[in-house]
Parts: sequence; structure tokens; C-alpha cells
Amino acid sequence: MSKRVRAPKPEPVRSNRSRAVSELLPDIGGAAFRKFGFVQSSIVSRWPEIVGERLASASAPESIRFPVGKKQDGTLTLTVKGAHAVMLQHVVPEIIERVNRFFGHAAVARVQIRQGEVIAPAPRRAAPPSLKPVPAEMGEGIKAIADPELRAVLESLAAGVAATRGLPKVS
Repeated sequence: MSKRVRAPKPEPVRSNRSRAVSELLPDIGGAAFRKFGFVQSSIVSRWPEIVGERLASASAPESIRFPVGKKQDGTLTLTVKGAHAVMLQHVVPEIIERVNRFFGHAAVARVQIRQGEVIAPAPRRAAPPSLKPVPAEMGEGIKAIADPELRAVLESLAAGVAATRGLPKVS
């Protein structure tokens, strides 16, 4: 009887560059979120966008549990502030619709409500004001961007690029 030899696993491609912590966090946080029942961590971070500020201030997603071998017809467990649980029961169909729209498929079929303490989401900060006017040749394209924070960052970048002359100095 001969022993079967497995082919070695290929090594991951290394980029030989330093990476920002924010680039590594989805991989690190993903394992923790999956352990607690979240397939996609953005449902926690984007909960106010999914259900609206009013419902997000009274509720928070706790977990999503799917039937074995499936990624649909799951049960979303929400932690809800005491008296808000009764109110939330009336809007459960709307929550299911919004969560499924967020996922793009029928991921959630039921919502389970658990009363508990909900930490209020951090308020979104306003976009920083632009420090310099945008050069005229770049101004029209940037003004069409709807997101004020992105527009401010691009205006700042355009102003910085317009202010430099020649090659950048490396010290």
C-alpha cells in the first residue's frame, strides 16, 4: 500500500510594503464577527443607514443565524431598549425588507427581539471645510459630487496638487 503525498500549498503573494491597520482590520474583525453570527460585519457598522437613525438609536444587531448549509432564511437577533421592543415588533417586516435589500438577497426571514442595553451610535461628524479654493479647471467636476465629505477631501487634494511645483522633495 503506497502512501499518497499531498502537493504543498502555494505561499501567499507578498507585496513587501507596509500596510495600514485599516487594511488589515476586515480580515481580523471578520473572524470575530463570524464567531458571533455575522457573515458581513458592515451590518453592525452601517446599522443606522440600514434601518434609519431613529430605530438604530433604540436597537442594535446582535447576530444572524442561518440554517445549516444555507446563507438565506436566517434569524436576525436584535438587542432593543426596554419599552422600544413593543414598538419595534410593529416594524419587523420593514426591518426584514431593509436588511434583505442591504444584503441583496433574502438573507433574513425572521427577527428575534431581545431586551437589553443598547449603546447609542456615534454621531457622524461633518465634513471638514475646504482650506483653499479649488482650481477652476477641476472645480466643475468636483462640484457634481454629492457626498460633502468626499467633495471636501477631493477639493483639498486638488488644491494640494495645484500648489506643488516640480517633483516632490524626499528628505
